[in-house]
Amino acid sequence: MAASSHSLASSACFSTTPTRKISGSDRFQLAKSILCRKIPGFAGSVVCARRICSNYASSDDQSNYRKKLMDSIFVACTSVALSFSLYIADVDPASAFVVTSPRKLQTDELATVRLFQENTPSVVYITNLASRQDMFTLDVFEVPQGSGSGFVWDKNGNIVTNYHVIRGASDLRVTLADQTTYDAKVVGFDQDKDVAVLHIDAPKDKLRPIPIGVSADLLVGQKVFAIGNPFGLDHTLTTGVISGLRREINSAATGRPIQDVIQTDAAINPGNSGGPLLDSSGNLIGINTAIYSPSGASSGVGFSIPVDTVSGIVDQLVQFGKVTRPILGIKFAPDQSVEQLGVTGVLVLDAPPNGPAGKAGLLPTKRDSYGRLILGDIITSINGKKVSNGTDLYRILDQCKVGEKVIVEVLRGDQKEKIPVLLEPKPEES
Repeated sequence: MAASSHSLASSACFSTTPTRKISGSDRFQLAKSILCRKIPGFAGSVVCARRICSNYASSDDQSNYRKKLMDSIFVACTSVALSFSLYIADVDPASAFVVTSPRKLQTDELATVRLFQENTPSVVYITNLASRQDMFTLDVFEVPQGSGSGFVWDKNGNIVTNYHVIRGASDLRVTLADQTTYDAKVVGFDQDKDVAVLHIDAPKDKLRPIPIGVSADLLVGQKVFAIGNPFGLDHTLTTGVISGLRREINSAATGRPIQDVIQTDAAINPGNSGGPLLDSSGNLIGINTAIYSPSGASSGVGFSIPVDTVSGIVDQLVQFGKVTRPILGIKFAPDQSVEQLGVTGVLVLDAPPNGPAGKAGLLPTKRDSYGRLILGDIITSINGKKVSNGTDLYRILDQCKVGEKVIVEVLRGDQKEKIPVLLEPKPEES
C-alpha cells in the first residue's frame, strides 16, 4: 500500500500529461498530505519530538535535549510554511515541485546577445523613393526603388549610410527601431568614398547614437559583427572575423579607389549596405558597403569602409554639406588604352582651360586637321611619387590638400617635363 501511494504521488508531481486547475479544497488536501509526509514530514517531526521528550525523562543531558528539540521545531515550521504556500498559491499538482532551469548560454554567446540588444536601437532602415508618372493619367507618384541600412550618428538626428543607398532618390524615409518613420533630407554625400549623411527631425529620446571606435589598430583575426535591417524586416546579425586589412576597392559611383578598406567574412545580406560593422566591444569600426560574391549569394568577401575614414567625411558633411577634396581637373584615358600604347602613366584626354591642369599648361589629346590622333601629356609622377595608372593618381591626390602646389611630371612626346599645378577644390555636385 505504501509503495502504491508513493508511485501515485510521483506520478502526480512529475507527470507530463495535461493538468487542470485545482480548487481551494483540493489545495487544502494537497497541503495536508504534504504535512503528513516525511519529506521532511510534519508527522515525523512530531513523533521525533515525542521521542525526545521521553528520552529527556530518563536523560540528564538537558543541553542535548534542547538542541534536538530546536531542530525538530525548525523542521516542523519549514514543512508548515511549504504547505501553506502551496495552499494559497494557484498551482497545478504536476508543477508543484517542478523547477524549470533557465537556458544556459556560454560566455561568448551572452556577450554576442548583449552586443546585439544594446546596438540594435542605433540601426535604422532607409527607403529610397523615386517619382514616377503614370503614362495614361499623367499622375506623379512615388515608388520604392531601393533600400538599405544606416545608423544614428548623433542626437541631432544625423544618420550615416552609403551613398549608393540614396543615389537617385526623390524622397527618403528613415524607419527607427521602434518602427516610427520620418522623412529624411540629404545633408551631404561623398561619392568617391560612398558615404552619405541624412537628417531626420526625431525626438532626441528616440535617437541612440552608436559608439564610435577606432579602425587604425585593428588586427586580422579579431571578431566582428555586422548588423543590418534588410528589406524593413527585423534586425539581423551576422558574425565573422577580419580577413584582411588595407584592401582597396573602387567607388561604385565614380570609380575612385577607397583605401584601407576592411575585409571580413561576415555575411553582408542584401539590404545591409550602410549598416555598422562592430568590434567585440560594440564600437563602430566600419560601414558595410559591398560584397564580392562569385556565386551571387550573400556569402563571399565583404568590405567595410573604416571608421577613421568615415569620421572625417561625416564631420565635413555635417559642417559644410560637402567634402573638400583636391582635383587636377583632367579627364584621362582608361588604363587598358594606355597599356596598348606601350607606355606607363595616365594619358590626359581633356584639360579644360579653367581647371587647374589647363591653367598650368597640361596638353590634352586631340586630332589634327587630317584626323590623326595627337596624344596629350602622359602623367608619370606627382611630387616624385610614381603614377602608373588612375588608381595611383587618386591615391596621391587624396594625400594632398586644396590650395597645395604639386609638381606634375609628364611625358610630352619624347621629352619629360615638370609642371607645377595649383590644386583646386572639386566643384559642387547636385
